[in-house]
Amino acid sequence: MPDNTRRARDEAFWQTFADRYDLQPGPINLENGYFGRMSRTVVEEYQRNIELINRGNSVHVRQQFEQGESLKVQAVVADLIGVPTEAVALTRNASDGLQSLIRNYNRLQPGDQVLFCDLEYDTVKGAMGWLAKHRGVEVIKIEHQHPASFDSLLATYREAFARHPRLKLMAVTHVTHRTGLVMPVQAIAAAAKEYGIDVILDGAHALGQLEFNLDELGIAFAAYNLHKWIGAPLTLGLLYIAPERLADIDPDMGELHFPVTDIRGRTPYSTPNIPALLTLPLVIEEHHAMGGAVAKGTRLNYLRNLWVRQVRQLPGIEVLTPDDPRLYCGITSMRFTEQADQQVMARRLLEDYNLFTVVRTGAACGPCIRITPGLTTTADHMQQLITALKALR
Repeated sequence: MPDNTRRARDEAFWQTFADRYDLQPGPINLENGYFGRMSRTVVEEYQRNIELINRGNSVHVRQQFEQGESLKVQAVVADLIGVPTEAVALTRNASDGLQSLIRNYNRLQPGDQVLFCDLEYDTVKGAMGWLAKHRGVEVIKIEHQHPASFDSLLATYREAFARHPRLKLMAVTHVTHRTGLVMPVQAIAAAAKEYGIDVILDGAHALGQLEFNLDELGIAFAAYNLHKWIGAPLTLGLLYIAPERLADIDPDMGELHFPVTDIRGRTPYSTPNIPALLTLPLVIEEHHAMGGAVAKGTRLNYLRNLWVRQVRQLPGIEVLTPDDPRLYCGITSMRFTEQADQQVMARRLLEDYNLFTVVRTGAACGPCIRITPGLTTTADHMQQLITALKALR
């Protein structure tokens, strides 16, 4: 058994990491997809940085942060995803980065087509609709077959590409926030390239629990969160543009604070959360010390499989996320098939079994309950979930 797989089952090992987080008494949190906890040492570092900036104020910011510290943080974040420093700009979150990429993409002409699917984040859907209003493009919306498979996902995109010859731009989500489905990004991007379609990747839930290489994925434009699976303070993210494609994204609304060759001009210029940014080097150091995305992802997948394998075949329960290891991660969704209102069932999970989950809507396959273990989740928590699902089905 590989070391990471063996370690994923080691409750004592993971308890040593769970002990680094301060937890409030209350329900068992199975909604860790919203944002991640900061470790105790990160909270302490964040507080120190708040005090530092509060004391030094603009003297520190103008003389040290703007002149050097911000560039060091940018380099550390770029190294996290294995790209050159000049390919990364820091943002408040993935949504900000995605909106910047979509609204500033300059290769669209009136009459061109843009595409997204039913599983995209609502912010992305809204931004693509904005393109229709302000750029005169046609929005193509597709729905994925359910249950999904690797082949069906790719086939749906290929069919759309062939059916809509004026497609120039598409959005795709690496890990869908509704069901946790992991999209076959590399295969989709390769197919899009055959048709001359650019891809903007929503990596909000991917960074920190999936291993990936942007060059291998064939992705030139992407945005990520640092406050989900990396463990940074709320709210921090990053925008990625392949250096050779920078000219295809305009400076944001004529941004003038940076040269046109500087990626930082592709995001709105404003005063950032400087203490949070100064905390990032420690956050990323702890992420690597924990084993990075490989270790975190293997652990989360193990916890996910504990409950999914126990309830997948039970009458009254439908697990929406497939078991193909290429298509799932720690986030997985289910629904009670005998119950019309999934929100009622999520409330019962909380009130009757002390399990906190969240309902997601908007997918063509219907409402679902999203279950997301985290780094403080234990195998015993998963057993409590199994017991609850069996009783409520």
